[in-house]
Amino acid sequence: MNVYILSTGFSLLFLIIIIDLVRRQKLKEQYSLLWILFGIALLGFSLNIRIVEKVANILDIKYAPAMLFLFGLLFCFVFILHLTIVISKLTDRVLKLSQTIAIMEQERRNEHD
Repeated sequence: MNVYILSTGFSLLFLIIIIDLVRRQKLKEQYSLLWILFGIALLGFSLNIRIVEKVANILDIKYAPAMLFLFGLLFCFVFILHLTIVISKLTDRVLKLSQTIAIMEQERRNEHD
């Protein structure tokens, strides 16, 4: 099976899964947009072999379809970094919220004493 056909099929399946996850509210829209854009870009690269070959030549990649996997891997790294930043912000917010709740509980206890 041709790697471009496989990549096209994967891209379409990926887009369908992402849209279904958003429809069933399993994935927030703010995160789905990035995934949908990635799926569309991958689909575009998969359908237009000339672009892939031109970019591969510019990057001096000998096997052009490998570039699709390279971009996929790079996207995953960028997305993991983004999620790490989001998790760090949420961790800070949870810490501040926990501290605020502890202070409020202490104040409530002091009022009853």
